[in-house]
Amino acid sequence: MTDTVRKLVRQRLKNGDYTCRKEFTLAMFSGKWKVNIIYHLGHEGTYYFYQLQTLLPNASHKELAKKLKELVADGLISREEEDGPRIKMAYSLTPLGESLLPIIDSMYDWGEQRLQELHMNNVPFNLGPVKND
Repeated sequence: MTDTVRKLVRQRLKNGDYTCRKEFTLAMFSGKWKVNIIYHLGHEGTYYFYQLQTLLPNASHKELAKKLKELVADGLISREEEDGPRIKMAYSLTPLGESLLPIIDSMYDWGEQRLQELHMNNVPFNLGPVKND
């Protein structure tokens, strides 16, 4: 959730006045890069921070770190520190995050269908490199 949306959602939950379940669901993955992160973790498995940076080259280090922190705080992804000569952070979906995949997959399918209807199915989209592990 973006900072503003996150604060609003948390306040409304605290006050017991959250009435729109659709808005709450969207708030869980709204914000730049979050849908992409959840999609790739869900379909390709665990990624290290540096791999996510490669996957999302237009996301700044600060922006990506912030979005990952929010997703961890919301319980959608987990973050594990791996020891070694250099500490690496591994990110993967939690069961709660996995429960969003059908929604995100439906959004992907809708977008694919709509692009075909607009005769834009040949427009190249930079989805980033595919993970090779």
